[in-house]
Amino acid sequence: MPLVRIDLSSTRPPAMRRAIADGVHRALVDAIGIPAEDRFQIVTPHAPDELIFDPNHLDVAREDIVYVQITLVTGRRRELKLDLYRRIAANLTEVGVRAGDVFVTLTENALDGWSAGDGQAQLVDLQSVAGTENQQAT
Repeated sequence: MPLVRIDLSSTRPPAMRRAIADGVHRALVDAIGIPAEDRFQIVTPHAPDELIFDPNHLDVAREDIVYVQITLVTGRRRELKLDLYRRIAANLTEVGVRAGDVFVTLTENALDGWSAGDGQAQLVDLQSVAGTENQQAT
């Protein structure tokens, strides 16, 4: 159950903002296998002067940055994360974002770091049920 925050310039039109969100979600589905219906995103447009960045940090040329912050459950292999970065950049390039302008960070947490509502920790509950089923099967 990833939570995605996308911060970008308000000069990008609403249809492009949605296309960017769609591209990030498609990358999550394709690269790490989240269910297609598992979509929680916050897209925040900012005045261009509110997005502060080095235009050449790590030798990557940036002009109109799009920050993508993804919080997800820990445990994915490095190869999956690298594939995710590539897919996000490729998908966003398809909708007109320069690959160099795509800045992605992943923040990982444990199952008990999530509540999808009702004051419950649904992922912990799912793990408990799965653990019980596994114990009964052995």
